[in-house]
Amino acid sequence: MRVDDPSTAGLELYLVGGAVRDRLLGRAQRDRDYVVVGSTPEAMIARGFRPVGADFPVFLHPRTQQEYALARTERKSGRGYVGFVFHTGAEVGLEDDLRRRDFTINAIAQAADGRLVDPFDGQGDLQRRLLRHVAPAFAEDPLRVLRAARFMARFAPLGFAVAPETLELMRRMVADGEVDHLVPERIWQELRRALIEARPSAFLQTLRACGALARLFPEVDALYGVPQRAEFHPEVDTGAHLELVLDQCPRLAPDDDQVAWAAFVHDLGKALTPKEELPRHLLHERRGVPPARALAARLKIPAEHRELGALVCEQHLVMHRFAELRPASVMKLLERLDGLRKPDRVRRFALACEADHRGRLGMSERPYPQGARLLAALTAARTVDAEPLLERGLAGRALGEVLRKRRIEALAQALETA
Repeated sequence: MRVDDPSTAGLELYLVGGAVRDRLLGRAQRDRDYVVVGSTPEAMIARGFRPVGADFPVFLHPRTQQEYALARTERKSGRGYVGFVFHTGAEVGLEDDLRRRDFTINAIAQAADGRLVDPFDGQGDLQRRLLRHVAPAFAEDPLRVLRAARFMARFAPLGFAVAPETLELMRRMVADGEVDHLVPERIWQELRRALIEARPSAFLQTLRACGALARLFPEVDALYGVPQRAEFHPEVDTGAHLELVLDQCPRLAPDDDQVAWAAFVHDLGKALTPKEELPRHLLHERRGVPPARALAARLKIPAEHRELGALVCEQHLVMHRFAELRPASVMKLLERLDGLRKPDRVRRFALACEADHRGRLGMSERPYPQGARLLAALTAARTVDAEPLLERGLAGRALGEVLRKRRIEALAQALETA
């Protein structure tokens, strides 16, 4: 923070949260958030700060637009994430503010001179690689169950684990029904962010360990314990397969939550396989589409995510058998994906299918030529120009039939050399 900034001159300021934590971990710092001690909303506005947020006083710096929040305390006033009353005032101290935070590693503040304020031994938990709650008030906010799982998706590769006492507290929160009051938008926000972290499987494992997976994502929880044919899936358990698939997504499609969502729902149909058919899963791709759409509707996710998820669920086995497809069948797949209009959807579809292919025990490095071949076919089909046909007077159904035939011919030629 700049010490010569006239907007903040004289304020008792501290850098807090993830920026301090990530610096101590040697990681790139994302957002920089500040807490202001001993001030008031009126004083901040007088300095040119712009108030934002309806729940508690947060202000945007007039020049940098970074967030500055007044030190605050909070009191539970109802069920769920929104049931809180916040209090700010000049008498609220820095430790009061840090005590309301979720985990000790996020409750470290840095003063303007670089001095660290760490009343809950967050630095010690960073060294111990522990995600530990700051205070019993953690249990008042069910969103923190999801945040714990999301942080594990980020930090599990560094050796982090949830502290036993924190995991037990999370179990009690689930048993008390607190997570049942989370609104769909917040669940999706945390899920989306977790799916693009370094190890999404840790998100599922953490939620499952505290019982929240069955409450929030029962369609996914139902996959655990469902067997698959060992010759195709050495990991056998469908839930274990899903974890392997999700961990492929950050490698194949970094920061792409559409691909990750499609991977998340691609095998939901296996939970619906009749027991007498196990460990085979005939028609699981069709059975999975209704629960994939139902989960997407419940979480109110974006339409393109919803459609890609349903398509990967429905068509991933067709993609895996790409080498067996005739050119007309490849064209049919592209049409089903609406690929001529939405080439990015085809690319994401191929990546999600590749994650499924590689997400098997001992098969993480297996090549997946199907993806490159599908994209080559798409490129060839999209190069066919309708203009010469229009000049010949073709229109309507006749135009469509000839155009489709030429596209099939073009992609067939491309596949011969791909």
